[in-house]
Amino acid sequence: MDKNMDITEANDDTFGIEVILEEGTKTAPCCPHGPTLLFEKVGKGGEKGRRFYACSACRDRKDCKFFQWEEDKVSEARLLAREAENKSKRPPYTQQEYCNRFRKFASLRVDEKKFCQDCQTLLLPTEHEVHSSHKTSYVTAAQLRRPSVLLRPLHNKKSNAQYLFTDRSTHFLIDTLAGLGYRKVLCVGTPRLHELVKQRNLEQKNEPMKSLLLDIDFRYAQFYSRDEFCHYNMFNHHFFDGEASSAVLQTFLSDSDGEKVVMVADPPFGGLVKPLANSFSLMSQLWRKLQSPDSSNSDLSMMWIFPYFFEPRILECLPSLTMLDYQVDYDNHPLYKHGKTGRKQSPVRLFTNISPKDVVLPKEEGYRFCSVCQRFVLSTNKHCAKCNVCPSKDGREWKHCSTCQKCVKPSWRHCQSCGRCALPDHPCGQSEGKQGCFNCGSLEHKRKACHVKEQHRTNSQRFKAKSGGKNVAKRPSIKPKGKRKSGAARRAKKMAAQSV
Repeated sequence: MDKNMDITEANDDTFGIEVILEEGTKTAPCCPHGPTLLFEKVGKGGEKGRRFYACSACRDRKDCKFFQWEEDKVSEARLLAREAENKSKRPPYTQQEYCNRFRKFASLRVDEKKFCQDCQTLLLPTEHEVHSSHKTSYVTAAQLRRPSVLLRPLHNKKSNAQYLFTDRSTHFLIDTLAGLGYRKVLCVGTPRLHELVKQRNLEQKNEPMKSLLLDIDFRYAQFYSRDEFCHYNMFNHHFFDGEASSAVLQTFLSDSDGEKVVMVADPPFGGLVKPLANSFSLMSQLWRKLQSPDSSNSDLSMMWIFPYFFEPRILECLPSLTMLDYQVDYDNHPLYKHGKTGRKQSPVRLFTNISPKDVVLPKEEGYRFCSVCQRFVLSTNKHCAKCNVCPSKDGREWKHCSTCQKCVKPSWRHCQSCGRCALPDHPCGQSEGKQGCFNCGSLEHKRKACHVKEQHRTNSQRFKAKSGGKNVAKRPSIKPKGKRKSGAARRAKKMAAQSV
């Protein structure tokens, strides 16, 4: 089998792909992002297919081309080549070397502190000449304290996209956690929260808090000590620096000083829920193991920041979590902004095992306390006496359907043929809970085998042939074939469409 075969080409009859969390001592092969995950193809009738290993962090093989069938025997030469490739993708310096470089950099004169914007690297004086042809800038002390502002955010939506909290959301999180008595914040993929915790301590106006950043972006190692940053992949619970970083985490989670610990995680939105939940569960297990015998706490307090339409999957994996109405917004995301209304509101929410009534949402931002539900909700989330709950998930006021005996989105209408509520232009006859073709709604095939799509492609080719290949205006009904998205991107788009 061609080792460069795409996952989506493995079997045209595949109905879906499921993550298999391995049990036992079997070791998964490694890619540049650490141990890979085991996936299994699932047929239309639920029958299991072949298993294969693929990257845990990247859903597009253009970002990480690793692919291996579970039963494949890999030659020694191939293993050596794979190890060489993994080594070539590692950071240029070790964590300790980065710490030493930062100490030297901090001691330089103001006119010697330079940052290479092309290489995204802090430069020592001996390196200025090598980067003379690159775009560089001087670095201030304030910028060193806010590396998330200095560094260029990663924009790959399918693997490591970095959408950074606005200061509004960050300060809300810090003030809320501090008010609840937490003095240690484990920041998993939340660099802006980590740096604002440190900045808050410098102001010396409040009781100090400790923070540890776990992130797959090794660039942050330039700015923090070993006790403040660990190079970490949250999709496979892998520490790139091995036992040294694991020891840092264990020390941080220890309750020897009696300080309350909370984990705040903000994974990429295209990430798979199951492996993320597994990593967070392992964090909680480690924390529980490090507690004193007389400790009354059973689980590590956590806040998982993710879009609301992933709620069923998250609660399936971690049933102790509850979704709050608070809308998290981001500085560098074109849509997820504060103050928008209707369907334009940010879909990102907080999932937490902290008691909802203890998380006070700001009244000035449009939140209120529901005495019946005993939690804070958006003002537009009206309590339904029939359902006995504040039902809205997306920030709009939902309506009650007496036939379905539940509240639904305001844009939905009850369909007598389907026996459920759906969008007015939904594919009629598609039963709830079943997955079929995203194009035409048929349950007999998937979108990639849809004749409607094939007909569009055939018509497009025929029209192009008639025009002699010239650049002529296309018919509005013919949609050009776009770049194929990864499985995670297609699933996220489908769930977003269904959440309308």
